[in-house]
Amino acid sequence: MSGLARASALLAAGTLVSRITGLLRTIVLVAVIGANASEAADAFGIANQLPNDVFSLISVGVLTAVIVPQIVQATAHKDGGNAFISKFFTLGTVVLLAATAAAMLAAGPLVWLTLGHRPAEQQALAVAFSYWCLPQIFFYGLYALVGETLNARRIFGPFTWAPVANNVISIAGFLLINAMFHGPLEQVGQWTPDRIAWLGATATLGIVAQALILLVFWPRTGLALRPDFRWRGVGLGTVGKLAGWTMLMALASLTAGIIQHNVASDASGDAPSITVMLNAWLIFMLPYSVIVHSIGTPYFTQLSEHAAAGRDDDVRTDIGRSIRILGFFLMGATAAVVAAAIPASRVFVVLGTDAPPAALVLLAYLVGLIPLAVLFIIQRTFYAYGDTRTPFFFTIFQCVLIVATAFGAKGLLDAGVIPLEALAATIALGQSLSSTVQTIVATWLLHRRLGTVSAANWLGGLLRFAFGAVPAAAAGWGVFLLLGGTSGWTMQSQLSGAIGAAIVGVATLVVYLGVLALVRTPELGAAKGLLTRFLPGR
Repeated sequence: MSGLARASALLAAGTLVSRITGLLRTIVLVAVIGANASEAADAFGIANQLPNDVFSLISVGVLTAVIVPQIVQATAHKDGGNAFISKFFTLGTVVLLAATAAAMLAAGPLVWLTLGHRPAEQQALAVAFSYWCLPQIFFYGLYALVGETLNARRIFGPFTWAPVANNVISIAGFLLINAMFHGPLEQVGQWTPDRIAWLGATATLGIVAQALILLVFWPRTGLALRPDFRWRGVGLGTVGKLAGWTMLMALASLTAGIIQHNVASDASGDAPSITVMLNAWLIFMLPYSVIVHSIGTPYFTQLSEHAAAGRDDDVRTDIGRSIRILGFFLMGATAAVVAAAIPASRVFVVLGTDAPPAALVLLAYLVGLIPLAVLFIIQRTFYAYGDTRTPFFFTIFQCVLIVATAFGAKGLLDAGVIPLEALAATIALGQSLSSTVQTIVATWLLHRRLGTVSAANWLGGLLRFAFGAVPAAAAGWGVFLLLGGTSGWTMQSQLSGAIGAAIVGVATLVVYLGVLALVRTPELGAAKGLLTRFLPGR
């Protein structure tokens, strides 16, 4: 358990620094291109999201689901997995180059899928940005290939810390661009070719650095990596069969996301739209990434080892323990972000009056935070057993719900039930509800497979944490009102919004921990053990 605690602490620290610098990166970007009701921001948001979407097909479709369990099994080979890794990396590099080239050729149609009904000038700007951003696909893939291999070899730190380099480079570049062009440039017509090149190249340069830094740590794996185009006879066929289902799953998720953004773009230039959704998701992902990634990743490696050894009882124990620990931290984080949603959203908009509508989008996403964390463990348990087919079906089910709720939001807008300002928030809420239903279905399917997942045990823990989160969120909201609420000093600037969000968040967490300490929640001890790993000398 101490090994998992050390790994979790290292990942949490790296993820926290990465996410904080990522937030700073977005703050600076808002100063360059705007956010709420900015057509230029939505054009760049779509272009910069394209490589992430294509990369998700590769990462979710192959790497996360397949490579960690397969590398764990390959270490039992006589060569320690060297042949498998060399062949897999050679094949992966070829696939990445082909995917990048294909995406570059299809830049126009890819943008049209999301912005086809928007003005031609906005589409043209998005296509111009995409030519600079799409090369990120190759470097995102390289980062994932190397990083997931390091994780599988229990070298957890570099994969998490590398994005900090990306954020630092981007922040410096965006500050330079802002000084050169005196942003924010929110109108499409303000973007000349030189300005497009500066912004696109800066965004891509950060991803290049993020990937190349990981190669410095490769010698620690003990693997001799070399080009090997002889792809037969080492088990890549098994990888292909497993990846087939996850690729289809990732493709379905990508399609659902494109439809969401297509519907949300109706509000582009007038109300919260794509960029606000992306920024709200960034805030949402701060607690998710810091907590779920740092704790869940080491558990996934352990789950894979226990599943490979046929130790089902240990797998069940891993599931319950990991969900309770994740729930302990995430419930407190949820309460803190709910209470601080408005000042936190102020960080990502130019005007204070834009913060409350943006906060509604964030709150809608937060509904699905705890279910998404549970799904992380449930889904990866299927992966640990080499089952990618079942996750495909319950993900398809979720995607159908996401598409239905997105079109439902558009129907409510057209019928006049919701205003244009609430379109993005309604779409986000639909996604959260869809994820919640997906998690329930996935848990039931895993229960059937393992006989039991001891759901009553970890659900009881989540209810205890909710008991502490409700009064904590109320106390945090009270602190926000004492600071002046929506007309107070926290709405005056991005900096004041960040300070206000921190004050509200800390107050919320203090109350949360106090309530759980009063009821003597057992997970407090385990949480303390994890947190002490951050202390110097530990």
